[in-house]
Amino acid sequence: MEGLWRAAAGLDPKPEDYEGVDFWSTPERAGWLTKQGEYIKTWRRRWFVLKRGKLFWFKDSYVTHDSKPRGVIPVGTCLTVKGAEDVLNKQFAFELSTNRDTMYFIADSEKEKEEWINSIGRSIVQHSRSVTDSEVVDYDCKR
Repeated sequence: MEGLWRAAAGLDPKPEDYEGVDFWSTPERAGWLTKQGEYIKTWRRRWFVLKRGKLFWFKDSYVTHDSKPRGVIPVGTCLTVKGAEDVLNKQFAFELSTNRDTMYFIADSEKEKEEWINSIGRSIVQHSRSVTDSEVVDYDCKR
């Protein structure tokens, strides 16, 4: 997926990728993670913000209205988020995957890793394009 790897490569996201999301205010989750680049497999520490179905990252934690994200992942396009210590042989690692791509992250602790996985997982469910409002089944409805 071009958007996921465009973001992973550190290419500047387009303004329409984050337009209308006030990422500088009351995020669903924010904190430091280390992420792996797509082309050059270096690890870089970035400040991540999860808000309204998008995972943004910045070079530092001072995020304001004028800040420009270094990358944006629309989590609604993602299928899974899960631990990846065995894959990377690194403690506190997790992965975020679409049907074509996988990005890797490392949290600072097991607790942080689990909190990120839970927050991103909830956001995937809430913003998934695989289930539209017309497809939601009301199992409590009596026929």
